[in-house]
Amino acid sequence: MGENVMYALEIMGKGMASIFVVIILLTLIVMLMAKIGESSTKSKGQNNQE
Repeated sequence: MGENVMYALEIMGKGMASIFVVIILLTLIVMLMAKIGESSTKSKGQNNQE
């Protein structure tokens, strides 16, 4: 039984780690999209002022 528990904890640990990695990846993608939108908004604003 102890072997089954250790195997289950190993699977659970891998699942939790993969969820953590996906959350970090999504956070980085959102931050990158915000920077891209911010830079395109600034460039559009500069073109309208000229």
